[in-house]
Amino acid sequence: MTDYDLMIDTGRAFYARLAENNTKDWWEANRQTYDTILKPSAEALLKELAGPLSDIAGAPVRPKLFRPHRDVRFSKDKTPYKPHLHMLWQVEDAQAPASPAYFFGLAPDYVIAGGGILGFDKPVLENWRNFVDLDADRVADIFGGLAKAGFTLREPALKRVPPPYPADHPQADLLRMKACVATRPLGVGPVPDAILSAFRDLKPMNDFLLQVACA
Repeated sequence: MTDYDLMIDTGRAFYARLAENNTKDWWEANRQTYDTILKPSAEALLKELAGPLSDIAGAPVRPKLFRPHRDVRFSKDKTPYKPHLHMLWQVEDAQAPASPAYFFGLAPDYVIAGGGILGFDKPVLENWRNFVDLDADRVADIFGGLAKAGFTLREPALKRVPPPYPADHPQADLLRMKACVATRPLGVGPVPDAILSAFRDLKPMNDFLLQVACA
């Protein structure tokens, strides 16, 4: 079995050094750590959790390891490499134009599990706002449960509640979102078990997001 604790310890140290030396020369001189420890371990984790997560999600999932290189074409930040290791399992649903995913990531300052949809397209955004407004009690239960389970939602993209909703709407923060992502620090214990525990706690939110996407 892969030593995922080694992946985490090695990864955090590797990305801390990368953050201080984010150049092609440094990467080429140190990429053996990525090629022989981090990438194989990440791919093994993606494969190992695909089956159990599919059972949790109630649908097939598609694993993805994000590449280490950054796309700097349209970014002010021209550093060539990402100072973190991120992966996800996308829920596959033919009815959904944008289905939710389950995430895992590590960096020098975090090891997290999470889930959600990284960005709503226009139809899904409209559905999201309608559900948040019209199904407020269920939404409050879902996201209140997430908070009690230790999850933090990504900050809303908008400064103000969009029209036609009132500024004092009980779910104002959710209405200001243009994506929905929740994360929590990885718990203690075996890495795969801790990730799957987080994913079980996230399932109500991702099930809700799948309903939103399919509406």
